[in-house]
Amino acid sequence: MRRFADILDRLVLTPARNGKLRLLADYFRSVPDPDRGYALAALTGGLDFPAVKPAMLRALVTERMDEVLFAYSYDYVGDLAETISLVWPAPDDASAEAPALGEVVNTLSRVSRSDAPAVIADLLDRLDPSARFALIKLATGGLRIGVSARLAKQALAAMGGKDVGEIEELWHGLEAPYEALFAWLEGRAGKPQSAAQGQFRPVMLAHPVGEGDLEKLDPADYAAEWKWDGIRVQAVCEGGVRRLYSRTGDEISGAFPDLMETLSGQLALDGELLVGDPRLRTGSFSDLQQRLNRKTVSKKMLADYPVFMRCYDLLQRGEQDMRPRPFAERRALLEDLLPTLDPQRFDLSPLVDFGDWAELEHKRSNPPHPIIEGVMLKRCDAAYLPGRPKGPWFKWKRDPFTVDAVLMYAQRGHGKRSSYYSDYTFGVWAGPEDDLQLVPVGKAYFGFTDEELKLIDKYVRDNTVERFGPVRSVRAEPGHGLVLEVAFEGLNRSTRHKSGIAMRFPRIARLRWDKPAAEADHIEALTALLDA
Repeated sequence: MRRFADILDRLVLTPARNGKLRLLADYFRSVPDPDRGYALAALTGGLDFPAVKPAMLRALVTERMDEVLFAYSYDYVGDLAETISLVWPAPDDASAEAPALGEVVNTLSRVSRSDAPAVIADLLDRLDPSARFALIKLATGGLRIGVSARLAKQALAAMGGKDVGEIEELWHGLEAPYEALFAWLEGRAGKPQSAAQGQFRPVMLAHPVGEGDLEKLDPADYAAEWKWDGIRVQAVCEGGVRRLYSRTGDEISGAFPDLMETLSGQLALDGELLVGDPRLRTGSFSDLQQRLNRKTVSKKMLADYPVFMRCYDLLQRGEQDMRPRPFAERRALLEDLLPTLDPQRFDLSPLVDFGDWAELEHKRSNPPHPIIEGVMLKRCDAAYLPGRPKGPWFKWKRDPFTVDAVLMYAQRGHGKRSSYYSDYTFGVWAGPEDDLQLVPVGKAYFGFTDEELKLIDKYVRDNTVERFGPVRSVRAEPGHGLVLEVAFEGLNRSTRHKSGIAMRFPRIARLRWDKPAAEADHIEALTALLDA
């Protein structure tokens, strides 16, 4: 357990991606089975301990210290696991041997909800603060150490001198603690043969169009298609097994039975998951959110928010792997395939005709549908390559919308920002000119620099008018207030917000010290944008 705690500590303190890769590869080489396999499962989200919940951990620690003192400690530290690991009373016998990671995983896997408090308390008593932190992160599943599942797989590839795409294609046929996988990576056994059907194919991603990128490209070499505002998915049907994956390889089939039950044949499709009927209408992302992150879906939800897949690419057909073929050939085969699928659930993402970059830029800025985010550029002769290779694919998103809003509320952040007011609620004016009132339209906690954070934090402290628990209400009136230029990707109607509007991906673009609060935008500007 101490080796696992040590790697978590070092990963937290190592910001560089290559540094994290080296740490992980060294850990996988030096730690024996099964501990390294369980560590890999923890890093890739493959462990689940339903008997351990944050509320139970809070109850455990407040049995051992004053509840108010714990609340102050948690507010200052900003992380539940770190707070509990630091304030937990030291054991009477500090020489007790720490359990191995495999032992801890097996214990947590078997424990019942009624026995979990006693089991967790016993484990915490046997561990030092660093290992306590690792235990709580392991048990609750929220590592938050800057390591994605793909980064962990890339470390495995580096360790064994393999291609990460090979590991990703095997992944869903493997189970923790992955002993067969490590044996192959270390050359002690052959490549594991996955008997599972409907395997995930690593997705190909695009680079954002940067300054000067288009000048180096010939428009004749590229095809363009709309970039839809849904979620990227992969639908696979093999041997009667139907599966739907997110772009990171998480299986989400159970949440979308209406799509899966219509999929047939031997194929793998890449596309965008959207709400609606492709023959009639395409719903907004807020409609899609009603279906996301659900384990079960009611009949009413299926009827109110039906989903379909707007297809971008064909990865497999029958026994043939289409990925090595050029995009233009894959696209032609996809066009031939789509009429054989249910037209209510699958359609083809249309290409965008253009002669030069100026014409495409005009179309990008004026898309035919409100949920189009921009355009994708795909080189016609490019194979479908895993990861994000530079050159074959580009994404050219439309410019964000902006609004000048007034800061209304602020709340302190967590972790490194626990001492700063870094989470902001902002609003725009509503009502007649002689009775203007601010209505909240969004929240944001990023987009500003560290120096700007310090300036906003000082403004919040100097202009607080009320406190509501951890939230400060900031002076905001036509004659006095801090104006923030807020960038966002789009708007949706919302019944949960007083303004009736919900922003997509709001962030602070800049501080408008030069602009009086009275000149911030009116709600009519946002409703006009929404209606458009």
